[in-house]
Amino acid sequence: MSDQITLRQPDDWHLHLRDGKLLESVVGYTSCVFRRAIIMPNLTPPITTIQGAKHYRQRILDSVPAGISFTPLMTIYLTDDLSPKVLEEGFVQNVFTAAKLYPANSTTNSAEGVSDINAINSLFETMERIDMPLLIHGEDMDPNVDVFDREAVFIDRHLQPVLKRFPRLRVVLEHITTEHAVDFVETSTYNLAATITPHHLHLNRNAMFLGGLRSDFYCLPVIKRESHRIALRRAATSGKSCFFLGTDSAPHMRGAKESSCSCAGIFNSPYALESYAEVFEEEGALDKLESFCSEFGPAFYRLPLNKGSITLIRKKQMIPQFIYLDNERKHQESIVPFHAGEYLNWSVLTQAN
Repeated sequence: MSDQITLRQPDDWHLHLRDGKLLESVVGYTSCVFRRAIIMPNLTPPITTIQGAKHYRQRILDSVPAGISFTPLMTIYLTDDLSPKVLEEGFVQNVFTAAKLYPANSTTNSAEGVSDINAINSLFETMERIDMPLLIHGEDMDPNVDVFDREAVFIDRHLQPVLKRFPRLRVVLEHITTEHAVDFVETSTYNLAATITPHHLHLNRNAMFLGGLRSDFYCLPVIKRESHRIALRRAATSGKSCFFLGTDSAPHMRGAKESSCSCAGIFNSPYALESYAEVFEEEGALDKLESFCSEFGPAFYRLPLNKGSITLIRKKQMIPQFIYLDNERKHQESIVPFHAGEYLNWSVLTQAN
């Protein structure tokens, strides 16, 4: 049994960094481990222009710790009235790496998302023509659909028809949560891939109700039954290139989580690589960790592999209950990291180089 793992430096293909003080406080947790990250555009207001993406990218770079090489890959937030010209110009100028589809009101800051997927065919046509990846938060927001069925219904009602209409479109179904999604992606004949988060590999929906209502485990899409968690672990550790790393790390301050209407999101970036390693070891698949973390994502996005490396060692570490944003360690100025109060068996030995 190996006590040390050296991986090609990984990338995070789904990341929320927020903005302002929160951005400044959290970006280092990603940039010290991951070389690149796909940055989500659901700010307030959302990133819907080329200039807006450039400014946000610069704010991210200004917040990266000194001496760290990190590339934020920017995305544009699709809306009902977004111009195909903006999509194409931003992609050709290498400002936008991909475009993000949020069904309206599906998650944090998605109120301005797409209300009718059939009404944005001109955007899909443009993306297919220029080979621009489409990233999807795959949930059907019909109020008659049970919250635990939203992903499966979205695939059947919306994703399949889109893929049939635009068969050359490159699509990432992000943060998949169900066995149905696993089966759909791995048997697809289209240009389809999926990201899988660490929290969906570790948790089933019982975690949200253990000893009371646990808002720190509330995310969207919500975590599902144990059978779905098992299917996700099988997919992540399968060695199939259609599945790759995307943390969906989504920080919220304590006031936003400890609320009568808690925000959705789990902040996993501080210990994401260690969390994935734990799963791969439990599944007897440490030999497949590097491809999931460092190879399959770049291949799908048609980007070069990273040249640096990062090393994990078998060293147990206790995850802190809180990560504080201020020097006075005020409760309201803190975030709860994923695995808070738990032990993980792996630790990052060397930062990315």
